[in-house]
Amino acid sequence: MPSPASQTPIPGAANSLATKAYAARFSDTLPEGHYSDFLNTRIKLSSLGVGTFPGGVDEVTDLAVAAIVAQALQSGINVIDTGANYRYGRAGRAVGAGIAKAMASGIQREEFFVIGKGGFLTFPRGRPDDLEAFFHEEVEGRGLGRREDLAEGVHCLSPEYIIWQLDSLREQTGLETLDCFLVDQPEVHIPSIGKEHMYRKLQAVFAALEDAVAANKLRYYGISTFNACRVETDNPLFQSMTSLLGLAEKAAGEGRRHHLRVVELPFNALMPEAYTRFSQVTGQGNIASTIQAAFQLKLTVMASHTLGKGLLAREEVPALQQGMPDLDNAAQRAIQFVRSTPGIAVTLVGMSTPLHLADFLAVARRPPLAKESYLAMFEKEK
Repeated sequence: MPSPASQTPIPGAANSLATKAYAARFSDTLPEGHYSDFLNTRIKLSSLGVGTFPGGVDEVTDLAVAAIVAQALQSGINVIDTGANYRYGRAGRAVGAGIAKAMASGIQREEFFVIGKGGFLTFPRGRPDDLEAFFHEEVEGRGLGRREDLAEGVHCLSPEYIIWQLDSLREQTGLETLDCFLVDQPEVHIPSIGKEHMYRKLQAVFAALEDAVAANKLRYYGISTFNACRVETDNPLFQSMTSLLGLAEKAAGEGRRHHLRVVELPFNALMPEAYTRFSQVTGQGNIASTIQAAFQLKLTVMASHTLGKGLLAREEVPALQQGMPDLDNAAQRAIQFVRSTPGIAVTLVGMSTPLHLADFLAVARRPPLAKESYLAMFEKEK
């Protein structure tokens, strides 16, 4: 697949005026409620976004992901999520090819929002037989991280490595500026070094991301979690939203406004803890769920694992089947359930088969569930 990296980087980033015009173009085919404002920026984000994690490490999948990205952007979906390590680093180039195709059809750079992730090691030649030798040569040897920055042999939490992955994704996608960059699952470092030490390392990474914002490499940043927003407060992996904001404030420096804006977390009918577990002290006199706390603290929540790694596309959840009998299949019901959850701004669905895009777009063409209908179904499932 030709790489966008060989071309001049595409300037710009999503803005309020362009995304509002983008949303207006689809007002005849997509329902009210499909777009919402990102924070206080008035950038319009679609309620569904394309994830690019799944799929084989081959050219067929590259072409399929590029086609999905292009068609989604031309169909009213303006949020794309990828990661530096996804499919051994191939996902970013496929996203770039899809973006190039969509822009050739008339989509403007300022109309869509691209999210990148970093932290897990990128293996451009496939997973190495000797992880230690790989880290020594490709990370330590290039001044991108030290042994003490590595967790579980696969996750590097150093400013240098995170910025290298940010720059890699900018090159792969062909974009001068990413709209957002997420530190992926920093909690994996806690078992080996403790939460306090992990927070110190994360603050240093946040400071580097603040510098990257100043250098026009990205607009916003955040974290992506798996366990941190689902576990009980006494679990060592638990992450406090207020603590994360405190780290960002310190990273930005006195008198400067930080750019931490996004929390991505798993949410589906089988993993509802971010909505049901009241674990977050907001500093505003109440204890809230992670989703509620994020809203109060002006953090945007994006949901991952919408289909539970494919399980919820294959198996029906009785409460969802009873509550949404008019939808065609389990996948559509699973997506609509997450998309209708109060407080979730964007529901990400990972796809590498263009046929799956039909279910995704079928949900986009329906309004989210009314709150009463959602809560009634949620109570049945709970």
